[in-house]
Amino acid sequence: MSEFEHTVSVSNARAGAEQAARDEWERDLLNRLAFTALIEQRRTRRWGVFFKFALLAYGLVLLLLYLAADNFPTTKGEKHAALIDIQGAISDDSVASADSIITGLRAAFEDDNTLGVILRINSPGGSPVQAGYVSNEMVRLRNTYPDIPLYAVITDLCASGGYYIAAAADEIYADKSSLVGSIGVVMNGFGFVDAMHKLGIERRLLTAGEHKGFLDPFSPENPTEVAHVKSLLAEIHAQFIESVRQGRGDRLTGGDELFSGLIWTGERSVELGLVDGLASSSEVARDLIGTEEVVDFTPRRQYLDLLAERLGTAMVGAFVSSLGSSLFGTN
Repeated sequence: MSEFEHTVSVSNARAGAEQAARDEWERDLLNRLAFTALIEQRRTRRWGVFFKFALLAYGLVLLLLYLAADNFPTTKGEKHAALIDIQGAISDDSVASADSIITGLRAAFEDDNTLGVILRINSPGGSPVQAGYVSNEMVRLRNTYPDIPLYAVITDLCASGGYYIAAAADEIYADKSSLVGSIGVVMNGFGFVDAMHKLGIERRLLTAGEHKGFLDPFSPENPTEVAHVKSLLAEIHAQFIESVRQGRGDRLTGGDELFSGLIWTGERSVELGLVDGLASSSEVARDLIGTEEVVDFTPRRQYLDLLAERLGTAMVGAFVSSLGSSLFGTN
């Protein structure tokens, strides 16, 4: 073999050895990567199973609390004043809905240890329908349980629908700085006709029924429709006034200004007959009902409702998904 051939042979052998080493290194690297991925996959799966079971356990605990929960307190045979809070706007989708308030009222009156009931009100008003439901139920309960007095106690504000409800109580009390009244009805909105004209915007409103689009903010006012709406408001206002007069009777000393939509302080409201006196709910319980034991009968939000609000819709969806995966063995 010539020297050249020997050199070539050595070079080829060296190249082959280097290639074999590279191949071995690559195989080792791939094996390591595959093994690492497998370990990570197993770790992820274990954590997934752990979190699914943790969520399942958390959900079961909440479910047990939900099933064991009682909307109303256990009074243990103690005589007490029953308290129901009305907080915020009165509407069918709020905590101050007629269903919620009436549920608390019925539970309070039906409790054998209730000496008297206090409606503690802090509300700017709201739906006349919801307020009317509560007012009617208050009258019914007073007739059904004539020995249990029903008091309304105003804290910061009792306006419009809030006072609609308060007027159905036996007596009304407030703080001297409370704001009381607003016996009126309102419907408001905006008109954008001139703005649309200046911007060159054309309104296209298609209706079936001559007045179906009445009070449309992008169309000119129609005097006939405005008059119709005002008659509706006047009718509801008259119902409101009648309810207040029935509830307060001869105690009202003011004139028509009482029903003008104005509000007064609690101190001035006593002079006008809108309020019977100045007192807090604890003072009413102690001095009028005759007990310092006050039991809250306000219906509270359920545990699962609070969970949905705190975790959010996405988290609740993830919980349901995880629960289903745990139960049915899907990954």
